[in-house]
Amino acid sequence: TNLSGIINQRTEVIDNTRNPDFVRKFVLDFFFEEKQNLRFDVYNVDSRSCNISKHDFLGQTFCTLGEIIGSTGGRLEKTLSGIPGKKCGVIIFAAEELSNCRDIATMQLCANKLDKKDFFGKSDPFLVFFRSNEDGTFTICHKTEVIKNTLNPVWQPFTIPVRALCNGDYDRTVKVDVYDWDRDGSHDFIGEFTTSYRELSRGQNQFNVYEVLNPKKKGKKKKYVNSGTVSAPTSLMFYLMFYIFFNICVCVFLQGNPSQPTSLHYMSPYQMNAYAMALKAVGEIIQDYDSDKLFPAYGFGAKLPPDGKISHGFPLSGDADNPNCVGIEGVLEAYFRSLKTVQLYGPTNFAPVINKVANYAAEITDGSQYFVLLMITDGVISDMVQTKEAVVNAAGLPLSIIIVGVGPAEFDAMEELDGDEVRVSSRGRLAERDIVQFVPFRDYIDRSGNQVLSMARLAKDVLAEIPDQLLSFMKSRGVEPRPALSSSPIPRP
Repeated sequence: TNLSGIINQRTEVIDNTRNPDFVRKFVLDFFFEEKQNLRFDVYNVDSRSCNISKHDFLGQTFCTLGEIIGSTGGRLEKTLSGIPGKKCGVIIFAAEELSNCRDIATMQLCANKLDKKDFFGKSDPFLVFFRSNEDGTFTICHKTEVIKNTLNPVWQPFTIPVRALCNGDYDRTVKVDVYDWDRDGSHDFIGEFTTSYRELSRGQNQFNVYEVLNPKKKGKKKKYVNSGTVSAPTSLMFYLMFYIFFNICVCVFLQGNPSQPTSLHYMSPYQMNAYAMALKAVGEIIQDYDSDKLFPAYGFGAKLPPDGKISHGFPLSGDADNPNCVGIEGVLEAYFRSLKTVQLYGPTNFAPVINKVANYAAEITDGSQYFVLLMITDGVISDMVQTKEAVVNAAGLPLSIIIVGVGPAEFDAMEELDGDEVRVSSRGRLAERDIVQFVPFRDYIDRSGNQVLSMARLAKDVLAEIPDQLLSFMKSRGVEPRPALSSSPIPRP
């Protein structure tokens, strides 16, 4: 508290300790020519009350800002007093001139295989960041949240002024301690590592994996390696930019008579039908992540010429040897062309197409490729039992399934496959991941007539779960990103 009343600030509260190391800093303007009196009061907080008189007074001290700055290394130790006949302890101040750096650092860290510290659980890890001072000491500058009962925590992203982390010096040492949180405040030291803001700012790469070392354990155990590692978690953007190929497969279920205006496949000269709109809205976004823009596209539930044989998996391109279409426009052209050459028939069997794409995905599970199956349908699923079995089997593969339901049909079965509330199961087995995203097209028909806006909302909601599904596969398999070996994916089936 400044005696002139200009400043009245508080630190954070640190629980259950007689030796607190406060993170919160006070930024003061220093005037060499003025005597800037300071008073520091220390309290024990026993309630949530903001009224300082409701808490226990532990002591106080007085000094000037000039005293702190003029001390060796800008570090001053003062005795607390104010309670007659009682030693109140000491308080240590550290001052450092802030640089003009206005940068804000945003970072996120995760850990892997940290030491187990809790007898009945694993560990409750948190990180403590320290800025190095010019005299070789360290000052605490940030604490992460505690992640309960895990040896592989992923902490929330956080922001911190660069000048608080390293005073604007990108190469200054930053020390990070890893602790296991304990309710009584006697947190267990797991280990430490050092880095710099320049290294941290590089983000995800093979050099940004830090060994967490415990000096005491290292000195006692000859075979000691480390107490775990800390790194920047691999983000979806990192996979997309450097390491993974997307393979987009399209499936259109065909029923009804496309020459009738009541058909959802009706080719009006004035506007696209619901199937085409759904294909275009979702495809135009997702095709950006497919490196070669070649989409295998299939039709299901139709009688094929010349003998009228029912097919549950024919290429919309009409070429059995090459089902690929160039871009989403190529898919639309093939879809419109097929409406003129095949007889739409049904039924709506999902299992064959899911199994077909799952077989492709099963061949490449090293994290270099990820498959997305886009299914557009207007009917009730005819083979629900087999479809649930196919989804459960595919849940362990690098595959996501997008289902867009068009028309007025009841889509309860689609909702069950979506698995947001209850994970899909088959014959007593639960799908290990949620890989299905379902949306009903009718929910995105804009009554105001703004078709562009409604299709944008459709695409956003359809694709919303893909990032988490991709990352969940990578993490469940312990797949680390590796550099792509070529600029194009494997030949399409």
